[in-house]
Amino acid sequence: MKNLIIRDAVLNDVPILKRFEQELIKAERPFDPCIRPDPVSYYDVEAYVADDTVKVVVAIIDGEIVSSGYALAKKARHYLDHEDYAYLGFMYTKPEFRGRGINQKIIENLIAWSLAKGLNEVRLTVYDENLPAIRAYEKKGFKKHIIEMRMVSDEQIT
Repeated sequence: MKNLIIRDAVLNDVPILKRFEQELIKAERPFDPCIRPDPVSYYDVEAYVADDTVKVVVAIIDGEIVSSGYALAKKARHYLDHEDYAYLGFMYTKPEFRGRGINQKIIENLIAWSLAKGLNEVRLTVYDENLPAIRAYEKKGFKKHIIEMRMVSDEQIT
C-alpha cells in the first residue's frame, strides 16, 4: 500500500483517537457483557500520546487517519522468565479500510519499538470469539497462550 503512512500520534490526533476508542468499545460489546453502559472509556488517550514510554501510532491514507494502535511496557509477574514485556492494544481500523494489511503494518511498527526498548516478549489480549482478530494476530506470529474464564456468582455452580 504505497500511500500508507504509519506515524506517532500527536495531541492533535486525540479527538479522532477518542472516536476510534468509542468504535472499538462498540465492536467489543457483543463479546463482553461486563462492559458498562455508555459513557465508558478504556484509555486515557491524551496521556498515552503525551507519554514517551507509550508508543501510540496512527495509520494515514491520503491524509486521513484510518487506524490506531499502542504499545506500552508492563512489568511481568515475578515468577516469569522475563521482567518486562510490551503490551499491544487500541487496535482499531475504520471498517472501510479493513482487509488491506494496515493493522499488520501497525503491529510491525509497535514490535520494532518494543524490541528497541529491549522488550522481547510481546503480548496482547483478544476476545475468544473475535475470530477475524485472532486470525490477523496469528498471521503476525502471535499464538494463543492462556484463556481467561469468568463466572458470575449468581450462576448456579454444579
